[in-house]
This record gives sequence, C-alpha cells and structure tokens, in this order.
Amino acid sequence: MTNSIDTAPDQSAVDPKLLEILVCPVTKTTLEFDRDKAELISKKAGLAFPIRNGIPIMLVEEARTLDDK
Repeated sequence: MTNSIDTAPDQSAVDPKLLEILVCPVTKTTLEFDRDKAELISKKAGLAFPIRNGIPIMLVEEARTLDDK
C-alpha cells in the first residue's frame, strides 16, 4: 500500500528544461528559482513570479514586488 503523501507531486516543481528557457517578461534576463517560496525571481526587475500547480505565472500583475530588506 502506497502512502498518498509520499506520491503526491511537488506543486512547486517546474520542468528544469522550462526553467532554462524562461526569462523575465520585463527585462528579458534570466530568472532564479526559489523552491521554498515557489517563485521565479527577477532581481533586475525586482519581481517574484509565482508558480502554481507547477506552472510559472509570468504576468507582471501576478508578480510580487521584492523587498530590498
């Protein structure tokens, strides 16, 4: 018998090949993957794009503004 918790997919997981080709929609620069927060970070734009159900949401209006603190 398999425990459903052990087999549940990681909701923040993103295909590594997709991460290689995604760029910030504002600056066209590379993004950093923050697995703990399930976000793609654009340091140059100061934005964090959410990942929902394994899908990066690359809309500026959905992005969180990064704090410099």
